[in-house]
Amino acid sequence: MANNTNNTNNTSSVSVPEAREALNQFKYEVANEIGVPLKQGYNGDLTSAQNGYVGGYMVKKMIEAQEKQMAGKTGASK
Repeated sequence: MANNTNNTNNTSSVSVPEAREALNQFKYEVANEIGVPLKQGYNGDLTSAQNGYVGGYMVKKMIEAQEKQMAGKTGASK
């Protein structure tokens, strides 16, 4: 099994590099919103559950935002 030593945060493999900083900021906003003490730098003191909750909540909020955007565009292209 390969050892991935470049796995320092969840924004390191962003598909759109221009979005990296926005996603990083979003991560900290979500962590603050849900009460996870995420900070710049080392976060090895957080549990995997806490980290997973931040990532899961980020996905939930992004899906909600996309659904709202799609709902607003429904029928607009006719």
